[in-house]
Amino acid sequence: MTQHSRDTPQFYLTAPSPCPYLPGRHERKVFTHLVGDKAGDLNDLLTHGGFRRSQSIAYRPACDQCRACVSVRVVANEFRPSRNFRKILARNADIVGEQRSAVPTSEQYSVFRAYLDQRHRHGGMADMTVLDYAMMVEDSHVETRIIEYRRRGVDSSITGRGLDLVAVALTDVLSDGLSMVYSFFEPSEESRSLGTFMILDHIARARRQGLPYVYLGYWIEGSKKMDYKGRFLPQQRLAPSGWLRIDASGEVPSEPQD
Repeated sequence: MTQHSRDTPQFYLTAPSPCPYLPGRHERKVFTHLVGDKAGDLNDLLTHGGFRRSQSIAYRPACDQCRACVSVRVVANEFRPSRNFRKILARNADIVGEQRSAVPTSEQYSVFRAYLDQRHRHGGMADMTVLDYAMMVEDSHVETRIIEYRRRGVDSSITGRGLDLVAVALTDVLSDGLSMVYSFFEPSEESRSLGTFMILDHIARARRQGLPYVYLGYWIEGSKKMDYKGRFLPQQRLAPSGWLRIDASGEVPSEPQD
C-alpha cells in the first residue's frame, strides 16, 4: 500500500447481498481501510459519520432503497437504568469486568465458539476458526481493548480478577466514547441477560472515564437482532441532518446534536 493511500482513504462499494436483518431485502456497504499512523483519527471521524469497524475495515450501509440501519450512541452521563435494567445489574452483581489489552486467548475462543454454535450457527461468522478469532481481536490499528467478565471470587476485590469467564467485549476507545465492536457470552448463562449487562457496564465505564457516549452500532426498528438498542435512553441517532436526541419519552428535538 502506498503512502498516499495510507494518508488519503479510498472508499469502495460492495455488491448487493441478502440482508441479514430484514428478510427479502438486500444490503450494500461502503468501506475503507483503517491503517497507518492516522487510523485512530480516521476511525473517530468515520464513527461520528455512522461507520463501524471490523478488524482494519471501517464500513457503513449504503443500500439503494433502504435506510433502516441507524447509528446510535447512548448519552452516558444522563443515562438512568430502568427498573428492568436495575434487575439485570442486580442479577449480575457477582460478575467482575477486567479491561485488558486486545490479546486473544483460548479461553475467550471457547466462549466465542459456544456462543456462535448456540445463537448464530447459520450466520456469517459460524465457521470462524481460532485463527479467525485471533485476527478479529488483533487486526486493529486503533486503540482497542478486551473486557473480560468473570464470576467474582473471594479475593476479586483485591486482585481485580474473577474466576471462570462468562462474557467478553471487544471495545474501541474513541476521543468521545467507547465503541462496542463485538461482544459474546457463555450461552448457558443466558438467563443473566449478559448482552444487556455488558452495555450497562460500558455506560458506567464511559461515565467514569469522562467520555460522553457509548456507540452501539446500528439500531434497526423491526429487527429482533437489533431493535433492543433503542431501549438505552437517552440516546442519539444519526439522521441526514446530524445526531438527533431521543429521550426517555421518545421525543425527538427539532435541532441535531453536535
